[in-house]
Amino acid sequence: MNRRPPQNGVRPDTVLDNMTTAVVCLDRDLCVGYINPASEILFGVSARHCRGERLDKVLPHLAGQQRHFQQALADGAAYTKRELKLKHSGGEPITVDCSATPFTNRNGDPALLLELLSLDRQLRISREDQMRAQNLANREMLRGLAHEIKNPLGGLRGAAQLLAREFADPAAHEYTDIIIREADRLQNLVDGMLGPRRPPQKAPLNIHEALEHVRQLLEADLPQGVHLLRDYDPSLPEIRADREQMIQVFFNLVGNAGQAVDGSGHVTLCTRSQRLFTIGGRQHRLVIRVDVIDDGPGIPEELLPKIFHPMVTSRADGTGMGLPIAQYLVHLHGGLIECDSKPGETRFSVFLPLDGGESEESDNG
Repeated sequence: MNRRPPQNGVRPDTVLDNMTTAVVCLDRDLCVGYINPASEILFGVSARHCRGERLDKVLPHLAGQQRHFQQALADGAAYTKRELKLKHSGGEPITVDCSATPFTNRNGDPALLLELLSLDRQLRISREDQMRAQNLANREMLRGLAHEIKNPLGGLRGAAQLLAREFADPAAHEYTDIIIREADRLQNLVDGMLGPRRPPQKAPLNIHEALEHVRQLLEADLPQGVHLLRDYDPSLPEIRADREQMIQVFFNLVGNAGQAVDGSGHVTLCTRSQRLFTIGGRQHRLVIRVDVIDDGPGIPEELLPKIFHPMVTSRADGTGMGLPIAQYLVHLHGGLIECDSKPGETRFSVFLPLDGGESEESDNG
């Protein structure tokens, strides 16, 4: 008797491939029969490499749980472990909720279904939501502050111009010119704090072309001891983005990295694709990831949670506006910037969705 196809036309493997929960199927000998894409991302492995191999060989994070898996198979009873910390030599630890459920495969043999929910991912999403809310609050504060500053500045500049007309002595004009010039400088500073006023003008963009433009702009200005390296994935497709805004984003990030190495070091531009990545509560099947990595001393630990806030900088000559503006521009493209820093490696990661993600501010700037 032939099995009837699903009435809605959805195949089970399609459902598994699009789950954010990592799924691993093991046979009675704890050999991997199947892992879904979420598992590949979680453990940094490929499904083709894992199939048919022993668990402890291809998924060393789970090697310490083998006796529990064997017990579940022997008892035929499911179990769940909360906040389980998985690690192996040379790898970063992973925190997950793990469920193991025995079942019988199509051959009638006992098998085990593992479901692993990454709590690191949940924490990252929660941290991202807080950061996005903070960024929106910061922009509202800056808009209000800019309004309060620009109105008296306009009056100050106008009064200086009127005064200049009243004085015939050229020496007096020197002082009114200073007032006008400084008022204009403050006006430009306030406008720079707010970032662009127009929504992104999106068009097909090769991200490597934008990165190469930034590299060429900065390479001549950086000290000879600073080396810009490239690690590009040439297979990346074009994205829809505003070229000028993307150039501004990477100009800020690469420029900061070049200054961070203090005259001698390496800045690496790395591009990759990443599957099943969530930004702002929305899961994207594929995103482009651009990493700007420097081998400088790292960002002070107390500053790291606040680096995307306005006016936060560790440099005496810095304005503290480059990173907030870069985050805002990426946000307008439905993306996100994350930062991870330790002595000897600071990594800014820009995530841009390939499905044309839009932010709630993209229509009103």
